[in-house]
Amino acid sequence: MEVGSRVSVVRSRNVVLDSGICPADIIIEGDKIVGIHSEVTTAPQRWGQQILDVGDLVVMPGVIDSHVHVNEPGRTDWEGYWTATRAAAAGGITTLIDMPLNSNPPTTTLENFQTKLHAAKDKCFVDTGFWGGVVPGNQSELRPMIEAGVPGFKCFLIHSGVDEFPHVTEADLRTALAQMQGTDRVLLFHAERELKHVKPPLNNPREYATFLATRPDDMEVEAIRTVIKLCVQYRVRCHIVHLSTSEALPLIDEARKAGALLTVETTPHYLLLAAEDIPNGATHFKCCPPIRTKSNQEKLWSALKAGKIDMVVSDHSPCTAELKLLRSGNFLKAWGGISSLQFGLPLFWTSARQHGFTIQDIVNLMCKNTARLCGMENRKGSLIVGKDADIVIWDPDREFEVTETLIHHKNKLTPYLGRKLQGEIFATIVRGKIAYMQGKFSNKPFGECILTNITQ
Repeated sequence: MEVGSRVSVVRSRNVVLDSGICPADIIIEGDKIVGIHSEVTTAPQRWGQQILDVGDLVVMPGVIDSHVHVNEPGRTDWEGYWTATRAAAAGGITTLIDMPLNSNPPTTTLENFQTKLHAAKDKCFVDTGFWGGVVPGNQSELRPMIEAGVPGFKCFLIHSGVDEFPHVTEADLRTALAQMQGTDRVLLFHAERELKHVKPPLNNPREYATFLATRPDDMEVEAIRTVIKLCVQYRVRCHIVHLSTSEALPLIDEARKAGALLTVETTPHYLLLAAEDIPNGATHFKCCPPIRTKSNQEKLWSALKAGKIDMVVSDHSPCTAELKLLRSGNFLKAWGGISSLQFGLPLFWTSARQHGFTIQDIVNLMCKNTARLCGMENRKGSLIVGKDADIVIWDPDREFEVTETLIHHKNKLTPYLGRKLQGEIFATIVRGKIAYMQGKFSNKPFGECILTNITQ
């Protein structure tokens, strides 16, 4: 079967359904799953039927990565829709949601949102949605962007790293949350804030510990206190992106028990990388919030296992190699962001299986819960009749090494180069068509721009 072709049946002895993992045929017509036969037969192929029989490979819902910085338009030397969505397809991602910043213009007005839609048109190998942004003074743009199809908005409580996306005050947030009441849209928070009492000694900028001291846990904890207060008061869905500190977990737990509409994500780099292991000058490990200690990491794993962290996403935040300042190795001045879009599933699985997680857990954390966050649960996130035929086929036991030649996103610099991972992607099917299979892509991108105001 050729890449780019439509599939009528996906057959495997290991299909991940809500009821468990079993042999099944997934029956597809057009974009949708129209049947699931849990008793696989060897019935003869009907005329025109395209059967993809993958034997023992795992067949599960396509990954939905709800935290990706594509950077187009405006910074396409960092990343772009063509390269990002190819990398996504190669990683088993069938839908990604693009963040509103690092593109220029940022997605903070209806006009800018339409500019972004135009930039993405005919360039996406997987389905793509778009977060809007909340910045000072743009409250009148929020409702028009909601009506145009954004599932929610991202904001920063600290400098975002780019001047065209300024951070908000509590007064800005109150105005925005008032606009969002009754819409069922979600407000995403980069939850760090400046603390006046934090003045760390600026030691050798090549040492990771110097940078880590400038972003202490308290910056996240205090920001999350503000998020919780506003979430409870306005009864709007709120979401904490890329949680890195375990110290905030008791606050989050208490707020949710009290009824706060609060969800939280973390990323592979906080679950796999540790401050103690980052070499001097290795600025490709820099991100914000920072990678913290091994003891903190294990507490994140425990929270994930207990259901206190809802999802795992990439936070793919690429830049050019020059902005990482590898020559000087200055952690204080280098751009903060980690590239990992293509490897989210194997990165997480490699360590998750050692922590007692199952493939069913992967579906909950990387498919179902991210679909729910984005308002896409009626279309995506699980293998159910009536949903989009978005499927990843992979081998959870097959090991591979991350090499530059393997990477499809634009800039190859990543802290995972040379790392051996388990979980090789065999094929990715987007709405019934093969977007990627065994190292090959469809000749023509057919991913759609997903707008959440469209009836699902």
